[in-house]
Amino acid sequence: MSEKTQTPNRFAEAQWSGSIKEGQGEISLGSGVFSGPFSFDTRFTVGDGTTPEELIAAAHAGCFTMATSAGLTAKGHAPESLHTKATVVLEMLTDGPTITAIHLEISGKVAGLTQEEFEAITTETKAKCPVSRALAGVPSITLKATLL
Repeated sequence: MSEKTQTPNRFAEAQWSGSIKEGQGEISLGSGVFSGPFSFDTRFTVGDGTTPEELIAAAHAGCFTMATSAGLTAKGHAPESLHTKATVVLEMLTDGPTITAIHLEISGKVAGLTQEEFEAITTETKAKCPVSRALAGVPSITLKATLL
């Protein structure tokens, strides 16, 4: 029987003032390393600030990259470097704004692996990454892996 370990809980906060279209907000991370504005314009058109979807993309890219490093290392291939871009697709559907897809693109320098082995390990990692599992309700999470 495996033993559970508890990691520290993480949090972020959001403050909003005003109506949905004219209002504005501020998102801040509990660690204090990021705080930034968001608004209707930043989320649905173009504006200065972040969006919840951008923060989801950052979380997914970070988690997936770390999980890939762990997976490669466990198989005896510690990576020299990995770089992941996560793109979150937000679409206006009949039911309202919906995240319909996430596209992960990872490239890596890893000695002793073939492209096929890198693809297999990253595909396995995508299924095990905690953020991927948390986002399991997203209809499509795609992966493109490139060994440099």
